[in-house]
Amino acid sequence: MKTELISGNKAAAWGARLSKVQVFPNFPITPQTEIIEVMAKWLAEGKWKGEWVNLESEHSVLSAAISSQATGARTFTASSSQGLMLMHEMHYVASGMRLPLVMVNCSRGLAAPITLWSDHNDIMTLKNSGWLMFFAKNNQEVLDSIIQAYKISENKKVLLPSIINMDGFILSFTNEPTSIPDQGKVDKFLPKYKPDVLLDVNRPMSLGVPVLEKYMDYRAQVHKAQLNSIDVIKKVGKEYGKIFGRTYDTIEKYKTSDAKVIFVSVGAHSTTIEAAVDYTRKRGLKAGLLRLRTLRPFPRDDIKKALGSCENIAVIDNNISPGFGGNLYSDICSVVDRKNVANFIISLGGKEIGVKNFEEMAKKTLKNKKRFWFF
Repeated sequence: MKTELISGNKAAAWGARLSKVQVFPNFPITPQTEIIEVMAKWLAEGKWKGEWVNLESEHSVLSAAISSQATGARTFTASSSQGLMLMHEMHYVASGMRLPLVMVNCSRGLAAPITLWSDHNDIMTLKNSGWLMFFAKNNQEVLDSIIQAYKISENKKVLLPSIINMDGFILSFTNEPTSIPDQGKVDKFLPKYKPDVLLDVNRPMSLGVPVLEKYMDYRAQVHKAQLNSIDVIKKVGKEYGKIFGRTYDTIEKYKTSDAKVIFVSVGAHSTTIEAAVDYTRKRGLKAGLLRLRTLRPFPRDDIKKALGSCENIAVIDNNISPGFGGNLYSDICSVVDRKNVANFIISLGGKEIGVKNFEEMAKKTLKNKKRFWFF
């Protein structure tokens, strides 16, 4: 194992390389293009031996990824913002065909108007798609989550695609010290992909065929597979920790046991919130943080237990559903009973936000004058 100062994009490329992906369909879009550049460089140098497939659009990228995964090839891809939108109809194909491919999204605000900076409105459109959704808080987690995602997705109780979300520019172009696992250890953790069902010219079959009145049965199976994945995520996260020293779960708690107000968040802003928790505690306000690493499956029981008896919840949404509020807010409200739950819409399009802003949010939550704010 070695430590390098690398960007989130390069961390994603390392996750794919260490997972020994066989096919990488791709199309460039800011801010994920560096993933393509790194993989292309490694291919030219002979450091990654796979199929690098450059296509004419993101829709074609995910179509190609579905096709290659269906033939039994471990497949990886990436996109961002408008590119993820162009892929959208194919996301439902991938989950409906129960294909355990893995991709990365570098979150970026959606047009119009145009921004290159980050928020989560792109990734939140996949909540109903059937994909497992992981949110990374730093570059190390980007790399580690890709490797784990293959093992989770390929589990026979799951067999669903996974997407790992990193905040564009905040992680994608920011260099952080990141441990690169040894290939031999990764090979032991993540064995070669051997599917029971695949497209093979020697054994012809059809996948994704019309089902008409049976359609509901198949969507119910996807839902059951999502629920099955919670235990698999926990098991894989513990196994990863034993081998590589970094254990993962569906959630992460920070100073929640005695908190008078608990922030709930996903993604890279969670690190700023951790600093805000320390800052507010020094000033006499006991705050805590509950970070969701997985949004789908939604770890309902883990969330309810983590929030405990705390009566004041500040849900931090780096997105907005216009006319309603935050996407995470609606999910959290489905878990809590008779609590004071406030919703804060933050940093849309990358608007700067800091520790003192979160202190103000904690105070507003405790005052309970209203339940919705823009920051």
